[in-house]
Amino acid sequence: MDRSKFLDAIIENAIDGIITIDDRGIIEHLNPAALELFGYDREELVGKNISALMPEPDHSRHDGYLSRYEHTGHKHIIGIGREVSGKRKDGSVFPFRLGVSEIKFSDRKIYTGFIHDLSKEKANEEQIKSYTEKLEVKIKERTQDLVKLVSELEMAKENMRALFQKEKELNQLKTRFVSMASHEFRTPLSSIQLSASLIDKYTTKQDVANVEKHTLKIKNSINNLTTILNDFLSLEKLEAGKVEASVQAFNIISFAEEIAEEMQMMTKQNQHIIYEHTGTTAEVYLDPNLLKNCIINLISNSIKYSGEDTLIQFNSILKDDELILEVKDNGIGIPAADQGNLFEPFFRAHNTGDIPGTGLGLNIVKRYVGLMNGTVTCNSEQHSGTVFTLTFPFKNNFII
Repeated sequence: MDRSKFLDAIIENAIDGIITIDDRGIIEHLNPAALELFGYDREELVGKNISALMPEPDHSRHDGYLSRYEHTGHKHIIGIGREVSGKRKDGSVFPFRLGVSEIKFSDRKIYTGFIHDLSKEKANEEQIKSYTEKLEVKIKERTQDLVKLVSELEMAKENMRALFQKEKELNQLKTRFVSMASHEFRTPLSSIQLSASLIDKYTTKQDVANVEKHTLKIKNSINNLTTILNDFLSLEKLEAGKVEASVQAFNIISFAEEIAEEMQMMTKQNQHIIYEHTGTTAEVYLDPNLLKNCIINLISNSIKYSGEDTLIQFNSILKDDELILEVKDNGIGIPAADQGNLFEPFFRAHNTGDIPGTGLGLNIVKRYVGLMNGTVTCNSEQHSGTVFTLTFPFKNNFII
C-alpha cells in the first residue's frame, strides 16, 4: 500500500477528531470524526478560519495566539494538551482535550490539532458530582437521624435507670413494710390475746386491779393497731392523689389547746404537755384537719420516745408573715446518721428499739404540710431530745 494512502486511512478512520490548519489559522483538512463532532460538512469549514469552531473568548483571540507564537515561539495556541471548549454548528459548546503538532515543510508549516471529546466524561463527572452531593445530603440526614436516635437511646437508658432505681426503692419499701407489718401487727395482737386470757383468770379470782391492768393493755394495743391502719389509709389516699387541702379560717389558740388536752390523756406517767402561744392575733387560714393530723403525729412521737416524768412543749408563734408551730421533747433523740432519711416512708431510726411505730407518720406529716404550702424541719441530738418545726408563710393575711 502507498504510504500516503496508509496515513490517509489512519486519519480518516481515527476515533478522535483531527483538523489541519495553516500558519494563518485557515482550515485545510478535517477528518470524519471532527466533522461529526462539530456538526459540519467538509465544504462548510475548509478554507475557513479555525476560530469559527471556537466560543468566546478564544474566537476573538485566536489570531493573536498565532501571531505571538510566530514572533516569540511561545506555544499559546488555544491551550496545547489541555482541556478547552469547542462550538458546534448549532451553537452548542462542548469540552474536549486538545493536542497540537507543528509540521514544517520546506516552503511552509502547518498545525495539526488532535481533538478528544470529553462530553461523556464531563457528563459522568457531573452525574458523579450530583450523586455525591445527594449522597452527602443523605449521609447528613442519616447522621442527624443517628444522632437523634442515639439521644433517644440515651434518654431511654436514663428512663430505664430511673425505672430500675424506682423498682429498687419500691422493693426496699416493700421489704420495710413486710418487716414493719409482721412486727407491729404481731405484737399488739399477741398482747390482746394474752391479756384476754388473763382477764378470764383474774375475773374468777375477782382480782379487779389485774383485770383493769390487762383491759388497759388491750385498749392500748387496739389504739396501736388503729394508728397503723390509719397511717396506711392516709398513705394510700396520698398516693392516689385523693388528699387536697381545704383551707378555712380558725383560731389557732383554741385549736391547739384542744389538741394538747386530748393528747394529755395519752401521756405516760407524769408526762406533761405544755402549750404556749406567741403573737398578738390568733386567726389563721389553713386546713384544720390536715394540721391536726400533723400535730397529733408529732406529739404522739414525743410521748413514745420520751420517758416518764418529762415535759413536751407545744408552741404556736404567729407573726405578720408566717405561722410557726413547734413540738419539743427531751426524749431519746434521733441519731445524726438517720436524720437524712427521716421523712422516707417506712423508715425508722436505729435507736427506736421495741417502741412501736410504722415509719409512715413523718412522711405523712411532710406531705400534709406540703399540701398547705408549708415546710417541716427537724433538729435533734441523740439522748438530748428533738424539735420539729412546721412553718407556713403568709401573704395578705392568708397562708401562701
